Amino acid sequence: MATTQLANTTSLRPDFIWGVSTSSFQIEGATREDGRGLSVWDVYCQSGAIKNHDTGDVACDHYHRYREDVGLMKALGVQAYRFSVAWPRVLPQGTGSANEAGLAFYDRLIDALLAAGIEPWLCLYHWDLPQALEERGGWLNRECTTWFADYAALAARRFGDRVKRFATFNEPSMFTLFGRSLGKRDRGREDELHRMIHHVNLAHGAAVDVLRASVAGASIGCIHNRQPCRPSSASEADAAAAARLSMYWNDVFPDPQCVGAYPASMRTAIEPHMQPGDMARICRPVDWFGLNHYSPVYVKENADSMLGYDFGDKPAGTPLTPIGWPIDPEAFRQTIQSVHARYGLPIYVLENGYGSFDEPDQTGSVNDGDRIEFLKAYIEAMNAAASSGADLRGYFIWSLLDNFEWDSGYSNRFGLAYVDYVSLRRIPKASFGWFAELIEAGRSS
Repeated sequence: MATTQLANTTSLRPDFIWGVSTSSFQIEGATREDGRGLSVWDVYCQSGAIKNHDTGDVACDHYHRYREDVGLMKALGVQAYRFSVAWPRVLPQGTGSANEAGLAFYDRLIDALLAAGIEPWLCLYHWDLPQALEERGGWLNRECTTWFADYAALAARRFGDRVKRFATFNEPSMFTLFGRSLGKRDRGREDELHRMIHHVNLAHGAAVDVLRASVAGASIGCIHNRQPCRPSSASEADAAAAARLSMYWNDVFPDPQCVGAYPASMRTAIEPHMQPGDMARICRPVDWFGLNHYSPVYVKENADSMLGYDFGDKPAGTPLTPIGWPIDPEAFRQTIQSVHARYGLPIYVLENGYGSFDEPDQTGSVNDGDRIEFLKAYIEAMNAAASSGADLRGYFIWSLLDNFEWDSGYSNRFGLAYVDYVSLRRIPKASFGWFAELIEAGRSS
């Protein structure tokens, strides 16, 4: 038994799903093998902009070590695994001829998961846009709706006999708000941001229709990053900046996708990019709401920035993770309840986790007790949201493995398993054992 008590999960459903999440660029590596094309993140890494000049060229080498990683999941006892397909691995140019070797890799992964009794949850897009499409305008080009629908159709045809859970996008607010493709940091003008938001929403709707038509029994959603945006001072200007950022961060994707309207205060800005019938194309029936949540963000006014905001100081005394993110389980509970009230869909928490700088001790063990305490507190907050009536169906930890954490490279570690990036050895941390016990306890109750 782990030294830390297990979380209270008494209010969760008997069929509640426990899982782990990863993404293709963050773990796969093999970026130039078997016909894979370049992604925008390959190009961005080549620019030297990532901390320590890290790249995704090897990452966790999941491409070659996926069987070992499926074995870790089986040892955890998770019922489901959320992963993403690398669009440039299966369609090197983004459109046109498919890459059989890339498709075959995901065949092998899916078959290994099913053999281990783990349900595959396939996310079509976790930020690694094919560079060939970026050079054609990327998400600023309305043709991206067709590109993405064709890619979704390929995934449906190839994997839909074994995969029933599909997510269209992971965190569309992140790759639109914080970079042209979150890998090419030209923030551009506000009208470009609005055009991109609208095109991604259209692509979501098109993919939902393709998946629904092509996969019998498909269960479809989109994964949204939702964090409270709080003013960093009592000033009216900071409050207005926080509300503005919250609209772009939290509302501009789930509102049109789930309730059929953009937030009222931005409709005038979006209208120039809309064509007749667009909202009906976006607001397609989905089966669940994917929620990623980490912590509140604090906001101050900056009149010189594109949207008039900047990130401000956190209140004195705020508990922080080692990487500086606030620890606030109550914000997690409130976020779940607000999603339930606003959208009325079953909720799956598909990312929640604790970033740190773990290293093995002299015995070779990784004793991440602070991560265990974080997970316990957040799972109990989730349990409290369920007890208040929120329709919670699952919780997936970010992440199975330490991995490439975008601009931070390999310096930040979120995994339940430690990865030695020299040997690529996986070492289950103390949190790995704790989570396995929590899952087992739930099955036994």
